[in-house]
Amino acid sequence: MTRFPHSTTTGRRRIRHAAHHWRREAVELAAVFTAVAAADLAANLMAHGPGGPALLTVSAVLLLSVAGFHTWWARRHGHSPPPADPPGDTGTALPGAAEPGMPAATDTGLPAAAAHDEAAAAHDEPDAVREVLGGTTLWRLRTTVRDTPGSLARLCGALAHRHVDILTLQTHPLSDGTVDEFLIRVPAAVPAQEITRAVGAAGGRETWLERADAHDLVDTPTRVLTLATRTALDAAELPLALRQLLGRCTIRSLPAEAGKVPPTEGELTPFSLRLRDPSGGTVVVERPYLPFTPTEFARARALVELDSRLGPRMPRRREVLTLPEGNEITVRRAGPGDLVAARAMHDRCSSTTLNRRYHGPVGDAERYLAHLLSPRHGRTLAVETASGRLVALGHLLWDGDETEVALLVEDEWQGRGIGAELLRRLVALAREGGAGAVYAVTKAANTPMVAAMRGLGLALDFQVEDGTLVITATLRGQGASVPVLPGEHAAREH
Repeated sequence: MTRFPHSTTTGRRRIRHAAHHWRREAVELAAVFTAVAAADLAANLMAHGPGGPALLTVSAVLLLSVAGFHTWWARRHGHSPPPADPPGDTGTALPGAAEPGMPAATDTGLPAAAAHDEAAAAHDEPDAVREVLGGTTLWRLRTTVRDTPGSLARLCGALAHRHVDILTLQTHPLSDGTVDEFLIRVPAAVPAQEITRAVGAAGGRETWLERADAHDLVDTPTRVLTLATRTALDAAELPLALRQLLGRCTIRSLPAEAGKVPPTEGELTPFSLRLRDPSGGTVVVERPYLPFTPTEFARARALVELDSRLGPRMPRRREVLTLPEGNEITVRRAGPGDLVAARAMHDRCSSTTLNRRYHGPVGDAERYLAHLLSPRHGRTLAVETASGRLVALGHLLWDGDETEVALLVEDEWQGRGIGAELLRRLVALAREGGAGAVYAVTKAANTPMVAAMRGLGLALDFQVEDGTLVITATLRGQGASVPVLPGEHAAREH
């Protein structure tokens, strides 16, 4: 005969449940009979005794009054918070609760102590919290932590304890730890030193803190895809994309030299990246204030590889403008393919014009123009007449956080506002690329260039040394618009 180990126990439970069921019903039935008998006896005594009807009426009124008062009290105090648990009373353990001696898990993934502090702060002093959080500041925080369970939770708990809101998080794995990069919103009353100390106390090392702005609110995948798209459309975007990807850094394009070209996969050192330039030579990225991570190196290498696969390319946007005297000019991007036309314009310019532009005699003009027209060193705008002759060039050259602007207008076309229009567009490109300032190096007697810089409507700084004038225009903190060329009557995109 087959035995079922749990069948006997199950039958006993059913018998006990049935006996308990009938016993409870018998008790309830006896209680009902007793209550009915007591009610009948009380009713007979009050109805046949002196003042019985009046006593029943008064009792009914009292019962109704008590019920009404209870209803009013419940509605007034029904939403008050439950009393706090007395010290030492931990209540009943729920499924999933931590065992004694272990930190309890929370929905936020933070330690129980941090979650408790955050909940208490949000519960008991709303006015104080509003006062602290009245103004906030965006910061970019980067720190290195040990790659152990709970290290990130401790760091997040330390930030939450100071009412710091974590907006985005990136992790950069290392061989001996992890670099965590945060975008955080910090109460204005919390100083940067306190955030740094809190991160250090939570196990962070090599902490770096920098102000952020609204542009940093874009999540990392979207930002990387946007930079890849811009690089795919324009070869000149590669240096800008690397700068926006890696933050404040210096990017240089070095010519190819024997034995100095990096391997195909590139080279990574703590404070520099060396990548093989698809057009020849080496792209060097340096950031002395913050070490590069392998993740950043892989992203930069992917952008350079994308540029290499797509080959030379340049937007074909052309804008036709009408000058005040009625002549039409075309403004477009220029590149290495315009070298012959640029050299021909050079030959038509007077020595005075060339001296203002280059501050002296031009030696190897063709080699110098090839450098200026290369998309690796900046952007160049060209101005053509209705017949297609090149009459002006405007260069935007990358130089760290600042950017140099330079103009050359053929003598016959000077004084018509062409230089001012080119300068306006170059400044707009510099602002789009994230440059903090633009500067022009010219002769102190070059009044047209000085007038064009003044016409931008930006804050200017003038420095003169040995007859050389350096005019710096600050872009950050200025409006997005730049004054339009006076007398511009029409603009058409082809």
